[in-house]
Amino acid sequence: MAEQVYLAIDLGAESGRVMAGLFDGQRIRLEELHRFSNGPVNLADTMRWDLLRLWSQIQVGLQKAAARFGQSIVSVGVDTWGVDFVLLSKTGEMLGQPYHYRDARTRGVMEHAFQRVPRPEIFANTGLQFMEINSLYQLLAMNESNPALVELADKFLMIPDFFHWLLSGSRVVEFTNATTSQMYHPTNQNWSLDMLRKLGLPTHMLPEVVSPGTKLGRLREDVARRSGLSRLEVVAPATHDTGAAIAAVPTERTGSANWAYISSGTWSLMGLELPHAVLTPRALELNVTNEGGIDGTYRLLKNIMGLWLVQECRKSFERNGSPYDYGLLAQVASDARPFRAFVDPDSSAFLAPHDMPEAIRDWCRKTNQEIPDTDGGLIRCALESLALKYRLVLSWLEELSGERVEVIHIVGGGTQNDLLNQFTANATGRPVITGPVEATALGNVLMQARTSGSVGSLSQIRDIVRASSSMQRYEPEHTAQWDEAYKRFTELLSRRIP
Repeated sequence: MAEQVYLAIDLGAESGRVMAGLFDGQRIRLEELHRFSNGPVNLADTMRWDLLRLWSQIQVGLQKAAARFGQSIVSVGVDTWGVDFVLLSKTGEMLGQPYHYRDARTRGVMEHAFQRVPRPEIFANTGLQFMEINSLYQLLAMNESNPALVELADKFLMIPDFFHWLLSGSRVVEFTNATTSQMYHPTNQNWSLDMLRKLGLPTHMLPEVVSPGTKLGRLREDVARRSGLSRLEVVAPATHDTGAAIAAVPTERTGSANWAYISSGTWSLMGLELPHAVLTPRALELNVTNEGGIDGTYRLLKNIMGLWLVQECRKSFERNGSPYDYGLLAQVASDARPFRAFVDPDSSAFLAPHDMPEAIRDWCRKTNQEIPDTDGGLIRCALESLALKYRLVLSWLEELSGERVEVIHIVGGGTQNDLLNQFTANATGRPVITGPVEATALGNVLMQARTSGSVGSLSQIRDIVRASSSMQRYEPEHTAQWDEAYKRFTELLSRRIP
């Protein structure tokens, strides 16, 4: 078949890209057309997203795509992070500058919500992990501080759906991102309207939820004209970046629960792919989450703070006159003495600290551990703690599914951290297979290819990724030392940290 081109607009917390997926019927290859920075904007003591600047950069990428590939382009689709959203008025005006999920306005909102609807009832109605960044608590905070603005909203669109609206005029929310909101019912397959009303939230603005792979319409005429593209199809992939990434895990075990994945980046999302949500009391107790996947599957997973700790340490080192690239950071961490101190990566102390190295040292100080006194020691502490948290979460996933995990697949940017990959194999005692780095973009474009009829099942998507990608395998090493470290780590987490 002639090579077909699918465009992925892939937006992450630190950067965005417009990528082309070139598919010849057997293999897929990616070409980066345009990359641009992303991140929070501080605005009057709040943290916001500059979505208009992102839209401007997306249009630059579309222009480059038209110049490079012209009529070979079949469709375009957007994936982004979860939980954040835009409110639109009836006339299509954006109501306010959309908030960043790390904004402080949601602090304490969860406990306020539990006074109206008990925690078990919220879990039964959503299946989602309790995190103050979830859309539910963002919307509650907004409704409390500015109810008039919320009442004006005609449509609630999550971030990728907002960009799909700009591209095609569609006003729907895609399933995989809807499930990150803690507002979507995992068994009724619709918004949890009764729960939302009990919480005092308006529901008139919640749009239709569509499945990944849905055709949303043609590219707006003005967007096509400015970019030089034809009025090609706009397709909703799995719009949550993790949902897209897991679609591109090169496993041969689709349909089984005996493999786990980690989508590794700023956040680490570790989980299993299951045919249904797990809503048991034990799942609630462990605070796991059920997020939507391809073909109605659910991703039973845990959000873990991930390489955010390393990224923020790196920024602090640079501010203090010690710039590192990630390769050098890994080297100084490898050279540091092992197992000196551990932290819980998911402690609220690390969500948005003023200075990450000091936050790590302070946590170690409060828990009567050795305090890391070198840059390498800080990074090693973060990476060892992350690998040990993976082991803990793996034990929970196996308990909930009743299956033993035989292999762990790591995808995303974190696959480039060889030290963390080896630590993960060592800590869990399971082989780790890494790759592809660009799983999110691959999942995005291959879902579009499936919508066009060029690809069949989810298993076939994964076969194509496996044929198109390089992977690396890590076998467990030094497991006795890691077993001892795990005992210390779990004892540490069982304490009440000040």
